[in-house]
Amino acid sequence: MTQVLGVALLGTGRMAHVYGPKINAHTGLKLEVIYNPRRSSADKVAALYGGRPTDDLDSVLSDPCVEAVIIATPTDTHVDYIEKVARAGKAIYCEKPLDQTLERVDRAMAALKINPVPFMLGFNRRFDPDNSALRNAVKNGEIGRINMLMSWSREPVPPPIEYVRVSGGYFIDSTIHDIDLLCWIAGERPVEVSAFGSCMFDPQIGAEGDLDMTMTMLKMPSGALVHINNSRACAYGFDQRLEAFGRKGMVQTLNHRDDNLVRWDNSRTVAREPLKHFFLERYDQSFYYALDEFHAAIISGRDPSSSAADGRAALAIAHACATSALEGRTISPEY
Repeated sequence: MTQVLGVALLGTGRMAHVYGPKINAHTGLKLEVIYNPRRSSADKVAALYGGRPTDDLDSVLSDPCVEAVIIATPTDTHVDYIEKVARAGKAIYCEKPLDQTLERVDRAMAALKINPVPFMLGFNRRFDPDNSALRNAVKNGEIGRINMLMSWSREPVPPPIEYVRVSGGYFIDSTIHDIDLLCWIAGERPVEVSAFGSCMFDPQIGAEGDLDMTMTMLKMPSGALVHINNSRACAYGFDQRLEAFGRKGMVQTLNHRDDNLVRWDNSRTVAREPLKHFFLERYDQSFYYALDEFHAAIISGRDPSSSAADGRAALAIAHACATSALEGRTISPEY
């Protein structure tokens, strides 16, 4: 029989509507509490997914039915909540990134060292079935040693300018997902990074000093080269592909579509439906599998994968990429 963990969900924004259904679908998790400092927001989400709505964080952290907390609040609040939840002795699953600055990440890691509760950072793309299968193929030696690893990650449309202003910059906001995923697949972290960026889709983003297109190169200690291709706009949908190339061959992941038929007739030779619209559709399954890993780690008493240290390393690399693009030189990340 599956051991059930009582869960509190902090936050009622977009990610609450991702995690709420996934918690309810998991036989080992029970949504006990929905928290938001604005009680009316907690009421609305609780009406959809269950759980007790509250604006009282102390009552959440003292509730014996709450054994684990999912932090799905704005990024600049993550560290404060981590400190409070860790002191309360509850297991923590935190949306990524842990924070935008290494100083605050270090503060969170210090709190977790003092209060060593189970902690998992939600780098959900590791748990996408296609991405996991590619990594397993690499680990099983299907392509031999990795020589090159490549990622294409292009979003359908630029985000609102209000979001750009608080995002921390394109490398920290978006490229960090690819950085974590590719370092996880390669099993190593870069010794050098070189990045370039432009703004060619949305002039407002450029006016804010940010980018909407980037290309990033990572050089690994083994000599393997990693390429990351990012764009904030893509006419044909959410373009998400990986490729690992080695002496013995290559493995790839392909884009997802609602209709995967290839059509041939007197007016066309190949026509397929557009790509999945955005990350909520493309990576829907990955959020469930990430929570499944969180549950399994707690029940078995092991450390969850996707740790705070992984988050810190990805952030350090993202900062190095931003510096490289700004200064036009190769940077060695400071871990």
